[in-house]
Amino acid sequence: MSHRIRHVVILGGGTAGWLAAGIIAARHRNRMAEGFRITLVESPDTPIIGVGEGTWPTLRSTLQRMQVSETDFFRECDVAFKQGAKFARWATGRDDDFYYHPLMLPQAFSQVNLAPHWLADDAGASFCDAVCAQGVICEEGLAPKAITTPEYEGAANYAYHLDAGKFADFMQRHCTQKLGVAHILANVTRVNQADNGDVTSLDTDRAGRIEGDLFVDCSGFRSLLLGQTLGVAFRDCSDVLFCDTALAVQVPYADDTSQIASHTISTAQTAGWIWDIGLPTRRGVGHVYSSRYTSEEHAERELRAYIGPAARDLSVRKIPIRSGHRETFWSHNVVGVGLAAGFLEPLEASAIVLIEMSAKLIAEQMPQTREVMQIVARRFNDTTRYRWGRIIDFLKLHYAVSQREDTAFWRDNRRAETIPDRLQELLYLWRYQSPWLYEEFDRLEEVFPAASYQYVLYGMGYKTEVEPALLAGDAQVAERAFRENRAQTEKLRQRLPRHRDLIRKIVEYGMQPV
Repeated sequence: MSHRIRHVVILGGGTAGWLAAGIIAARHRNRMAEGFRITLVESPDTPIIGVGEGTWPTLRSTLQRMQVSETDFFRECDVAFKQGAKFARWATGRDDDFYYHPLMLPQAFSQVNLAPHWLADDAGASFCDAVCAQGVICEEGLAPKAITTPEYEGAANYAYHLDAGKFADFMQRHCTQKLGVAHILANVTRVNQADNGDVTSLDTDRAGRIEGDLFVDCSGFRSLLLGQTLGVAFRDCSDVLFCDTALAVQVPYADDTSQIASHTISTAQTAGWIWDIGLPTRRGVGHVYSSRYTSEEHAERELRAYIGPAARDLSVRKIPIRSGHRETFWSHNVVGVGLAAGFLEPLEASAIVLIEMSAKLIAEQMPQTREVMQIVARRFNDTTRYRWGRIIDFLKLHYAVSQREDTAFWRDNRRAETIPDRLQELLYLWRYQSPWLYEEFDRLEEVFPAASYQYVLYGMGYKTEVEPALLAGDAQVAERAFRENRAQTEKLRQRLPRHRDLIRKIVEYGMQPV
């Protein structure tokens, strides 16, 4: 007889556990009347790391599928809008060195590749401003929508900045009250396995034995099930991504009228970079650096110098980073999600989106029986391994095309032996043709589209040779797209509200439900 998968046990809460629970429960809620169950087991003694406050636009559709009110989300999770990232001092290190990686695609992206036309024109506008309105929106402190815009819709594409601790609590209430997820507060004292290695149950100090058919490991860096119990090895990538430590601090605003940036600000330092994320009540600021190239004392001095006088009485929290991931993500009947699967420096806010993607894949490919689980697991591992690899490539891209020569950290980041083979090959290709809609980006759900590579490459001054004769065929289409982008930019500048003003209205009046 086949062994039916009827009970999914999620070990660990926080953002990973509760997002996984919500995504799986929303997909399978109609099965719960027939005995399908989801139980989340969470230690009452483990604090949430709660540093990752940046998300991707995917979270909008994720929350919408869970039937979460976007207004409630803003009110309860200290949420602000995120429209992309501003990278300062990454290319040359000079004070006037910055570019945007926005969340909107270049104008007419599916019809024409504007990058070679921009490169040939050399009209003075940055690549982002020439092809997209969002850099200007961010630079002028505007929001991506108006108060009259319905929930989850926007004039510009957007994600969120949020308080990770409040978000976990919010998701816990929604999952347990609206989606039927059972919640158990207990510490695991023993993991029980079958002869074939499958996890059969968890013994706990407060709730006895909890049996399950599929276990989702969201136990954080401990990786209690995937790493410790099943012994899945960890693939270290510190030879590619050098940063191994973060110093984090919460910075209050001068007053409640201070501007809230609607983008993440990443400012390069001598041996790493500083993130700056604006929430309605505070800024989350942190220094990610490599201990091989600088000391903790020097890194903290750079952090405090960046913050200025407001840093004088603030305490700094140190967080170790181990860049890498498990060799396998789904082993036996255990699948790792979040920190249990791996972690990379938060340069492009990839942590939460990897949780979303993994949980969505589990939910959509949920094996009906144990006998077919190996097929699902193999496909899951192939897809997830590809995604981690592409994120590592994209993070390394920011370092590999830098022109900075001022410290060994920046020089060593450009050494060929530290750059993944696939990225080296693409960088060589991109000397002669710009990334666009071709086979390098052929996956249905590509982590970073070709547009993201364009924004980073040309924001950092990368040169692609342009063959003038090849531009003639779509020159008129390109000129029309540039013209339409200028018109759209001016229109949005005139119509969009200030970021803080919109957040205040959302909290007071709410958005229109869809």
